[in-house]
Formats: sequence, C-alpha cells, structure tokens
Amino acid sequence: MTELIITEKPSSAKKIAAALADGVPTQKKNKQSSYYELTHNKKPIIITSAVGHLYGLVEKDKSWNYPRFDIKWEASYKSQKGLQYVKVYIDTIKMLTKKVNEITIACDYDVEGEVIGLNVMRYACRKKNANRMKFSTLTKGDLVKSYDTKMKHLDWGQAYAGETRHYLDWYFGINMSRALTSAVKAAGSFKVMSAGRVQGPALKLLVDREREIKAFVPEPFWQIRLNGSYEQTSPLTAIEGWHKADKIFDKKKAEQIMANIKGQKEAKVTDVKRSKRNQAPPYPFDLTTLQSEAYAHFKITPKETLQHAQSLYLAGVTSYPRTSSQQLDPKLGFKKVLTDLSKQPQYKELCGLLLKETTLKPNNGKKKDPAHPAIYPTGTVPKELKDRERKIYDLIVKRFMATFGKPAVRESMNVSLDINKEPFVTKGTRTVEENWFLFYKPYVKSKDTILPDMKLGEIVKIKKIEKLDKETQPPNRFNQSSIIKELEKRGLGTKATRADILDRLFLRGYIEGVQITVTQLGMETIEVLEKYASKIVDEKLTAEIEGDMKQIREGKKEQATVLNKAKDFLTKLLGDFKKKEVQIGKEILKSIRDTADVANFMGPCPKCKEGKLMIRRGKFGRFVGCDKYPDCKTILKIPKTGVAKYTNVQCGKCNYPVAEVGSGRKKQILCLNPDCPSKVGEKGSSSETKYKEEGMTCPECKEGKMVLRKSFYGEFLGCNNYPKCQTMMKIIEGKVDVTHPIVKKVGAKSSSGAKKKIIKKKAVRKKAVGKK
Repeated sequence: MTELIITEKPSSAKKIAAALADGVPTQKKNKQSSYYELTHNKKPIIITSAVGHLYGLVEKDKSWNYPRFDIKWEASYKSQKGLQYVKVYIDTIKMLTKKVNEITIACDYDVEGEVIGLNVMRYACRKKNANRMKFSTLTKGDLVKSYDTKMKHLDWGQAYAGETRHYLDWYFGINMSRALTSAVKAAGSFKVMSAGRVQGPALKLLVDREREIKAFVPEPFWQIRLNGSYEQTSPLTAIEGWHKADKIFDKKKAEQIMANIKGQKEAKVTDVKRSKRNQAPPYPFDLTTLQSEAYAHFKITPKETLQHAQSLYLAGVTSYPRTSSQQLDPKLGFKKVLTDLSKQPQYKELCGLLLKETTLKPNNGKKKDPAHPAIYPTGTVPKELKDRERKIYDLIVKRFMATFGKPAVRESMNVSLDINKEPFVTKGTRTVEENWFLFYKPYVKSKDTILPDMKLGEIVKIKKIEKLDKETQPPNRFNQSSIIKELEKRGLGTKATRADILDRLFLRGYIEGVQITVTQLGMETIEVLEKYASKIVDEKLTAEIEGDMKQIREGKKEQATVLNKAKDFLTKLLGDFKKKEVQIGKEILKSIRDTADVANFMGPCPKCKEGKLMIRRGKFGRFVGCDKYPDCKTILKIPKTGVAKYTNVQCGKCNYPVAEVGSGRKKQILCLNPDCPSKVGEKGSSSETKYKEEGMTCPECKEGKMVLRKSFYGEFLGCNNYPKCQTMMKIIEGKVDVTHPIVKKVGAKSSSGAKKKIIKKKAVRKKAVGKK
C-alpha cells in the first residue's frame, strides 16, 4: 500500500518529506516539478506538490455579455499566459496517482488550501475523497503528529465554503467589472473598470471618509498653556500646564481668563493626586494585528507583511500566518519554544527570565479561528533572513514573549495649580514596573512624562502664559494599517484577502497616498454605483454573504441555495443597469477624463501665461506641451518612463514648473526648462545668483547644494538632492534664514547590499568580456 501526499507548495513537500522519512527521502524530478520517495514506519510514501491554485474559474462559452454564470474549473495554464509550468505539476500528480493506493491532501489548512486540495483531488487525481492532514507549523513534531492523526476525508464544510466564495467572487467581480467597462465602451471610449463583492464596499468606506473630510467645517477654539519651573529641585524642573477648561470655544471667555492671570508670577499647588494602574500584556498576534504593528513600526504594507510572514512559515520558523485567532494553546509547548528561542543570543536573556516562571500562561484574546492558533515562533533557529523578514520575525518573537509577561505598572500624577483663582492642571505618567514592556521593546507604545514630587502649597514659577489659537480637525484619513482594521471590524473580506483588495484599489487608480486619499475617479465611480447599483456598495450585502458562507462551512446551508440567491440578485440588478448603460458610461467617462487631466497637469505655461502644460503622447513617446497649441507651441522633454508629476512649485530662476520625474534611483526633482540657469549653477559654473547662499552645501545631507526654488508661498532655497534630502531654507524679507533649516526627511545612503549587487554585475560583465 503506497500513499501519495500532495502539498500546496514545493517547499512544503520538502519539509513534510524530511519530517516523515525513516531515513533520507529520495528526491526525483519530472521536468520542473519534484517529488520525494520515502518510508514512514516502513510504509512507502510519495510526496509531491501543487504550486498554489492549479485550477481557475472560466466561462464555458466566452462572451462579453453580462450577467454570466455558466462557469467551470479549468487548468489555469489553458486560459492564462505564462502558466505553462502548471501543466508539469498537474502531469506529475496524474502520473503519481497511478502508482498509489491512497491519497492525502496536505495543503494549508484554510479555505483556500481546501479548495486547492479539492480541485487537485477531483481533476488531477480523479478521486471523490482523500485523507486530510491538518497542521499549523512546518516543524517535524507538528507534521508527524498531523500525519498520524489525519482525517479520513476532506474538511467538506470548509471545501464547499471556499468553493462558494470563488463562485461568488467571480459572479460579482466579473459581471460588475464587465458592466462598468461595457458602459464606458457604449459611451464611445474604452477603459478597464473594476468592481467586486468586497472591493465596492471597501472603496465606499474610503469615499465616505473622504466626504466627511471635505464637508468638515473647522470650528475655532482656544487653549491656555503655562510654561513654568519647579524650583524645589536641582536642577530646576520645567513644568507645562494647561487651563482646566482645556478647549475653550468662547473667545471672550479665553480673553477673560488671560486678563485674570495677566502679570502673575507664581502658580500654587492646590492638589496632588497619584494613582496606579496595571497595563495588561498584549494579545498574541492574529494576521490583522501583525499587519497593523508592522505598518506602525516599519511602514511595511499589509500585503508585504503577509508575504514575509508566509516566507517565515515556509521556512519553519513561525506558525501559519493566515489566522484570525488571538489564542495560544498550552499544547503548543511554551517551555520548549522558549528554550529553543534562547539558542539565539538576542533572545537568550529574555527567554531565561520567562523560563524561571513556574507557570506560563499567555494573555489570550477573545478572537478564535477553528483552523489555526495565533501566530507564534516555532523556536527553530532561522538561517538567513532578509532585512524585512528579520524585522517581522523579531516582532513575532517579542510579541509571543510579551504575552507571558506580568502586567506593567504605570503611575499617573495629576497636579492642580491655582493662578489668581484660575485652575490649571499638569500631568505626569511613569512606568513603575516594566514587566511585559521589557519583552516587547522597542515596540512598546508608552511615553513617560515624569513630574517631581510636588506637594500642597508649593510654588511653580511662571515663565510664560500664552493663549493658543486652534481649530477643530477633520477625521483622520485611513492609512494601510487602519483601513485593514476597519475592514475586519465591518466584516469585509477575509484575513487573507483584505491586503489584496486594498492593493487592487491602488492599482486601478481609485485611491492614492500614504494617508489614503480617494481620487476623483474613485469618488465618481462610487457615485455612479450608488446611483445605479447601490446594493453593490452596501456592506450589509457582503456581511450577509459572509454569514451564508459561514453556515455552509458549519453544514447549515447548501451551496446551491446561496449561489441561486446571488444569481437572482445580479440578474435583476444588472438588467436595470444595462438599460441605462450609455448614460452611465458618459458619467464614468467624464470622471476618467477629469482624473487624467489632473494627473497630466504639469503647471502653468511660462511662455503664453494663459495655457496649461500637459503631458501628451506622440509618435516618439510622451512629452509636455501647452494646451493652447497651435497658438502656443511650447514643448518640453521629460523621461519616457517613470513618475511625471507637478510639484506645485515654480523655479526661482526662470519661473518654469518644477516636476518630479524618472523612476527608481534616477527619480529627481528638476525644472522643466532645459536652459534654466539653475541647472548650470548646480553643475558648478559661475551663473549669476540672487542670494549669496545659493550653491552652499546642504547643512543636513552634506552632499547636495542649496538652489533657489519658488512655490505658491514665495521663494525658498531647497537641496538639489531632493527627494533623498528635503531640506529647505525660508527667505524672509529678502534674506535667507540659514540658522533654522526645515528638514522634512533625509533619505538613507545606498545600502551595502545594493553596492554588492553593483560589484557583482561588474564582475559578471568582466568575466563575459574575458571569455570573448
């Protein structure tokens, strides 16, 4: 009796073969794919793999009509270019199936892994059922246990729920995207548009926030701040306090307070309150929280975080990342994991502290996942990790250790001050006992503001009291971390798909920026959908569908019932949509053109003074030309590829627009005028300068030169090493302020890794020349 085990990826097959083999497994090749022959407890086993999804959904009869529901699973190499290698993996599985008596699916134990295994079993193996291994790490112990306790069947609830998700995503995504694209085509143009079951509500969420920000009307308020010193300590301690009223929306009241305390030199301590509180350790990582922390500390996007976490899992050093659990089971063997982690010098001391504890109990959260525990390190020492992989690994290890720590103890001190019967307050917070903070450094989000041991009746000397003019702020924009959290909170998408949904919105040009801004195209696409297909962007519909799939997984609902409901809904919705296709297309087309105009605008024309410089495309590629052509024949060159974006700044030498152009290391900020005097000056010749400081070495990066720039607010000196260095100097009343340069950001120099790559390339070229 020979058994065939099929994994999701080649690296998983190698790990499982090494774990189960009585001796050393024999690796064999079939073109690009590999398989392993071995014995486990003297039983012959063959292990091979898929490469992710080998099969995808396609229409049975291709057509651009909509709605369409007649679809089937087909080997992906038949419908997608560049996937010919998939055929080799399918052929290998088919060949090996003929040699065995038993089949076991060992794909990742989640919805997607179940669908991959289901299709391999049905279409490559031609079987109706198979055994199922279930594991959360690729360590030997976990894999052997998973094999010994394997199920005698697929997880059919998970399989049907996953397949239903694929069907529904196709129904909604293809049909809605096709409807929008067809509408644009009916209006006389062409642009591939995109919408989907989750993508629509996700974009609507971002649009609603954008509308809040645009509709926000700031309201003025005032705060009164005290700067003083406590003289009972040596050296003196600076004290900052605020009027107890905090935000004062009545200007007259603020002015009255200022009048009451005018000329006062002392503030008297009238009350001192101290309180201690315990700050509980963090919960173990689920995927969303890991993505959020990675973005907060390293600015690594959610999609990239998942990629690195997946690599760490495949390397066997962390557990399966696509989990929504915040719980760790004692069966995982916490002491063994910590003992193994202590073999790494950077964790030895911290692990030692935890191993001294008599019991190890993590601070588990409420969220559960039926398939996997929270993310944790396996204890296996990683071999070589890339820089960003190491950051994610360190974050996972330290989060794991921190969950076992005791609560941190924080002490707060509130001191009430009296200035001529006006109440002020100063506050301090300090960490009394670090406890779990110690294990999670440097990722702890806590700040100490330490006050001296102040007592009733003591005096704070007043240095300055000022009234600050402020105004209320609009809601914060989402970033890639906060939007992922919000999508999870609203039940939109899954732990594994949210990052991809966000990435698709960026790709389609619906959103942009680090602090996410919805583009005009994104705004108007949602407006069109709200007007003609409002239910598509209603998150209640998506939540209802997610509920249906949960019931399928639990065996409470049939797949056919859910799919038929979706078909009926889309047929009616898109039938009404099609009747207004031309009108919808015209509205979308206007939005596309308006968005393109904004993207292509490169500043006012410096010659005719009336036209706009726009990016145009001709026979020899793109260029910048005045939109008043042929009356104005201004034409300027820009790089053929990469970024081309107006900076809203005019050159201080020639008044031409300054643009960000190029890509990668060649990206630069420059004046569009090829004959600009500033360019000559930057090369070191003796061009005439308006200010003596022009051409001076940048005080921050020490590499660039300070050159004259011009913006809406006037002239300034800026480093010509922009965007690597964003140092600026204000020009006030005709004089350059060299003493207070504004430093937005100074980029890092080329990494040693990049230098090594360049040296390696040169060596390869030299070797090739030598051979010739």
